[in-house]
Amino acid sequence: MATGNAAMMSRVAQAMNARALAYAYAGLFGAVLLLILGVTIFGRAAPPAAGVDLQKAPHTRPARASAKPFLAQAPEKPQQLSPLPVPPPITRPIYAGRALIADPALIENTATGPLPRIADDGRKPLDAYAPVPAAKGPRIAIVIGGLGVSARATAAALDQLPAGVTLAFPPYLSDVRHWVSEARARGHEVLLQVPMEPYDYPDSDPGPRTLRVGAPEDANIERLNWAMTRFTGYAGITNLLGGRLLGDRNALEPVMNDVSRRGLMFFDSTSGSRSAAPEVAAQMKAPFVGSTVTIDSVQSPADIDERLSQLEDAARASGCAAGSGFVYPVTIARIRNWADGLSGRGFVLVPASAIVAGGK
Repeated sequence: MATGNAAMMSRVAQAMNARALAYAYAGLFGAVLLLILGVTIFGRAAPPAAGVDLQKAPHTRPARASAKPFLAQAPEKPQQLSPLPVPPPITRPIYAGRALIADPALIENTATGPLPRIADDGRKPLDAYAPVPAAKGPRIAIVIGGLGVSARATAAALDQLPAGVTLAFPPYLSDVRHWVSEARARGHEVLLQVPMEPYDYPDSDPGPRTLRVGAPEDANIERLNWAMTRFTGYAGITNLLGGRLLGDRNALEPVMNDVSRRGLMFFDSTSGSRSAAPEVAAQMKAPFVGSTVTIDSVQSPADIDERLSQLEDAARASGCAAGSGFVYPVTIARIRNWADGLSGRGFVLVPASAIVAGGK
């Protein structure tokens, strides 16, 4: 009996050891997989070789855009989200290099921070903070969102992207004003990304203080105004996700009205036919730009190059076109490569405000 019990215990121990070894291998495999995924999406991309033909971009297996909550896409631990310090009041003009990023005449100092407003002399933040393009020709604007979430990705974008690309920053990060100053000093137009409800909320969650369909109007305006106080120097706002809210006129109209009456433009990044934003903006005669193409819905060099070619076709046909994307390394690398030969093909890269509809 003792011999049988000993044999049984030996078999149990062997099974437990085997199970522990299996768990260890599974854990190691999972860690390696996560590391590879993180590097693939957010690792620093090597600059493309000079003179690379867009039509000869390497064909890689397409990576579809992440369905995770927006902040979960960051490669680093998200910075402090709440509570955030109240930005200081604006009492004098502030510049980043030669670029104006705050003017007391364009600011309403509030308990939550500086809100943009139209100056008493009629000047608008859109006019004051929008770079003026010098070149002529069919105009293409590209808005890249997600700046500031990852310091590494943001620094790479600022180093590689031409000044004509518009950069959009979400309101949540404690050092967002630093990054906005860096962007403006390098000649970029800046937009504020306002979190808005997507169709699959809360599976896709743009973050705290999201503007919601069905929320009271004053609640959405309070959330919008809170986002507007996080930093200054932006020419307008754009949506952070937001497909459902942009498709609901009743929820969108008060938001569009508040943006317009503060002298800002509205950039719709959804490239979707269900958005009511173009009609609402036209009805209000509000400054508006709609994205024609999402350039990196599939994160492969060949697909991004194809979307950029579509932007050229649209600009050639109508005189201007706008595209949108996210601060993925592959997106930044392909835009940089594409922009190098843009003027030679007869186009000019401009800030989004340069193709605004409804007037400034």
